[in-house]
Amino acid sequence: MEGEQFPLSEKYIDFLNHEASAEFLEGTTFAGKTTVAVPKFMFKISNYNGSKPSIMAGLDLGTIEKNIINSDNGLIAVFGDYEQGGAIEYHSNGAKNIKLPHIIFHTSKGNKIIYVLGYDNKARWKKALGGQCYGLFIDEFNIADMEFVREAFMRADYRLCTMNPDDPNKECYSQFVNHSRPIEKYKYDAPIELLEMLNQEQTDDWTWWYFTFDHNKSLTEEKKKQIINSVPVGTKLWKNKIKGLRGKSTGLVFINFDRRKHCITKEEAKQYLRKPEAEQVQLTTKPKTVRQEGEYFEIFTAALDTSYSSLSPDTIAMSFAGITNKGKYILLDEKVYNNANLDEPLAPSDTVKNFIDFLERNRKEWGFAKNVFIDSADQATIKEFAKYKRNNPCIYMFNNAWKAKMEIIDRINTQLGWFKDECYYIVDTCTNYCNELDVYSWKEDKDNEPEDANDHMVNSCQYSWIPFVNKIGVKK
Repeated sequence: MEGEQFPLSEKYIDFLNHEASAEFLEGTTFAGKTTVAVPKFMFKISNYNGSKPSIMAGLDLGTIEKNIINSDNGLIAVFGDYEQGGAIEYHSNGAKNIKLPHIIFHTSKGNKIIYVLGYDNKARWKKALGGQCYGLFIDEFNIADMEFVREAFMRADYRLCTMNPDDPNKECYSQFVNHSRPIEKYKYDAPIELLEMLNQEQTDDWTWWYFTFDHNKSLTEEKKKQIINSVPVGTKLWKNKIKGLRGKSTGLVFINFDRRKHCITKEEAKQYLRKPEAEQVQLTTKPKTVRQEGEYFEIFTAALDTSYSSLSPDTIAMSFAGITNKGKYILLDEKVYNNANLDEPLAPSDTVKNFIDFLERNRKEWGFAKNVFIDSADQATIKEFAKYKRNNPCIYMFNNAWKAKMEIIDRINTQLGWFKDECYYIVDTCTNYCNELDVYSWKEDKDNEPEDANDHMVNSCQYSWIPFVNKIGVKK
């Protein structure tokens, strides 16, 4: 492994030496994840003293043979064909008493059986998962059949999975990958947006590894340049494969949203508070957005989009934003509730109290948003706001959202232009909104119509700026 054919980066060496019961390898294309992961899996099996079989799984049998068994750096190339004195004896159609496709791995501790399964063939993997197994290797974990994954994980002692970044809403992340963590040495070695997604409680010693082109020492600069130049910049393929970031592979609405460019710190946003120049916030780092001379927050606005379902991931979404006198829109704060996650689901009367608390907290920190906008389709909640105003002193004006004033497609086109012109920013603590921007997609069967999902913070923010659309993106 450490010869000229397999030059290893320090990070891959640390990976090979690391001990964990489950490991997840994620990152860019051509990072060498599978090339290095498969030998580690085989070394684990060769050191195993027991007799339990192991499992190697991929999309289908042909894909496993092409990418893992017979590839240039595959099993047979590394460990040798048994008929020629090597250690790998592959039976694609089964043999003797084992009717399933399998590998006999000849080791100093005896012959180890590894079933080779495509998770596309449910009847076949059901047979293989009849008992316990030692090792489980899953290639392309992000597209694996989740029924197979759940059952196989339960039966294996050691689990090793490779994947390319994909739709972050997939169950493979929420149920497995996001329960893992990087080791301390590489804690901040991945994009912050991916680290933030590892937000489920860690399970045992589950470990997450992030690899890029730079960790593949066998990849020449010429080849790396060829790969990068062959993918159009800004597409989702570019974001997944080249940048190594999660997101839907096709049909993304906000294709030009870039967290590195459009997300700013709260400290940066504070520089736009209306104070004398001598009192302006002194930034400790180079800002992503440049405050023009005399620029300050001229308007504060807030909005609410609602969904009370306890059976879906739909949310009650609150947004609070500032608009500067030079045409910048900055989302300053968000608050999201999901009834599916609450023991006692929220009712419209609860939302009224929560939204007013949200507005008051931001009034004290940022400024007064006199006019706020409520999803006009939710008249039950709007009536609760009206009742609250009749019975309590209240400084806020609760308005129906101006949805009819601007079609969805026009809102999207306008916001895409603002992203391009760099006059639309998001404080980086607003992670729910950023996650929606990463996955909000067009319907596959209709032109110019987005899907009705992953859009509650998107809608809330749009409600907040539609009344002020002529004040954003304007150079004064």
